[in-house]
Amino acid sequence: MQERKLQRASEEQRNLAAGNPGDVDFIGLVKKWRAAHADSAKPIATGTKVDRICICVRKRPINDKERKKRDHDSITCLHPNVWVHNAKLRVDGITKYLDHNSFGFDCAFDEGNSTEDVYRHSTMHLVDFVCQGRGCRATVFAYGQTGSGKTYTMNAIQTMVAEDIFLLLSKHGSAVNEGGCSIEDTTVTVAFFELYGGRVQDLLNNRHRLKVLEDGKGEVVVSGLEEFEVNDPKQLLELIDSANRKRTTHATEANDTSSRSHAICQILLRDSESSKLRGKLSLVDLAGSERGSDTKSHNRQRRTESSEINTSLLALKECIRALDCGGRSAVRHVPYRASKLTLILKDCFMSGHARTSMIATVSPGASAVDHTLNTLRYADRIKEKKVDDTVEKSTESSTARKTRQNQQIQSSSAEANEGLDSDHQNQIHLEDDLDILHASLIKNNEEFSEENSTEESNADEVAQFHRTVKSLFEEEEALLNLHMSIIQENAELLTEEGKLLQGVQGDGIIDYDIDHYASRLGSILDRKAYLIGLLKEKLTSFHSQLEREEELSKKVVSLPTY
Repeated sequence: MQERKLQRASEEQRNLAAGNPGDVDFIGLVKKWRAAHADSAKPIATGTKVDRICICVRKRPINDKERKKRDHDSITCLHPNVWVHNAKLRVDGITKYLDHNSFGFDCAFDEGNSTEDVYRHSTMHLVDFVCQGRGCRATVFAYGQTGSGKTYTMNAIQTMVAEDIFLLLSKHGSAVNEGGCSIEDTTVTVAFFELYGGRVQDLLNNRHRLKVLEDGKGEVVVSGLEEFEVNDPKQLLELIDSANRKRTTHATEANDTSSRSHAICQILLRDSESSKLRGKLSLVDLAGSERGSDTKSHNRQRRTESSEINTSLLALKECIRALDCGGRSAVRHVPYRASKLTLILKDCFMSGHARTSMIATVSPGASAVDHTLNTLRYADRIKEKKVDDTVEKSTESSTARKTRQNQQIQSSSAEANEGLDSDHQNQIHLEDDLDILHASLIKNNEEFSEENSTEESNADEVAQFHRTVKSLFEEEEALLNLHMSIIQENAELLTEEGKLLQGVQGDGIIDYDIDHYASRLGSILDRKAYLIGLLKEKLTSFHSQLEREEELSKKVVSLPTY
């Protein structure tokens, strides 16, 4: 036993020197498992298959914060599988063992893979796709627990995309971009906005509030969104960096600078003469997800943020899963109206010329195992409903581009025609989408409760809480709009009062109509009283929603996110 204690102490010192603190027994079990399964990893194939939906997982290295907590590495990526080693104790409370959970994806990247590797397998083919000039739409999502490195990954991918797009446009007619868009006949524009707390804000136009509208033909338009023309990668990156700095972040229990908004960067290729859309690439950095236990001490602002984030992430999952039937029949309904995020990205789900990649990022620490399992389950439920694969042959140009990336990057759909005919149909489908989301919320909660008996709650209350938060945002928007309009009308009434008084007491006034003055002043005061009553009524309704949210939040704070 003494010899074993000395060996254990020596092993612990070696782990500390290697930057891998934590329980030496669990670390040893993980090492033993990895040694036994090292041969199961497969090389990541390139240029052989392109899916309509591509799901990748990336694990980041252990950071200093986790080392201070003596957190050990509990995630193993052996492409195409990701393994989670959950540290457990047997019923005796002494014996330690690992509970292993595995998930299979298109690609699995560990801390030894660079962001360039992630880009090459998740995004490069989408850049080729949108540059074909056929109106193709492509979307890249970065999803994961707050602090797992998704924003870091997305920022690097944005840099690579900027370089790649202009390279392809300059290679028009070559093997790299045969028959696609060219720099001579294509204009590149960029728009960057965020969805925060139910509001859409233009990050390239002083956070101007935007409206998301859908017309009778089913076309979704972000009204007021500014597009900026760019002529080279440097201009494009300057605008992207400027928008990223303005993005909404807040400190939470899980992360000091957590992204609390969904940031959407749209790079659009338009015909230089007609301005017709020839291709669009959307880079979406989703808000950091948190479990309910991490939001228990949040104030109302953080709670409503989390609820809005959870609702939109659940709606996104349901829309991507619905793509399974998109290529086989038109029967399956895609619930894209269930959130503003999915409504804005409607063409990503409804267009026949669309492709999607999701990069799910995970933290390696043992203390984040529950978060990691939630992230992997989310991605796995999307992956299991993936549409049929489409095979594409690799070309020599792909190899050339890889070489070009190694040298350069480190140094620096057709329109959707499935529309609705009337506002009445819009309302019917909106209700259908909310019903689908409600049912999915209950299903997800039941599945989670089966796997985690300590997390017990009523799924109907969860759905009711999310609906209450949605109503709260709508009430807030209506209150702010009403308040602004009343301020403007009061300013006009104040100006009229001044003129009215000037007409009675002004210099040089000899004769005046006192009856007209009294009558008009009475009308102005009546109007002001009416406006004040209207604003008070709306404020009372808003206070009721706040109280309802407070009441429900006490019942659901321990629920997981999705």
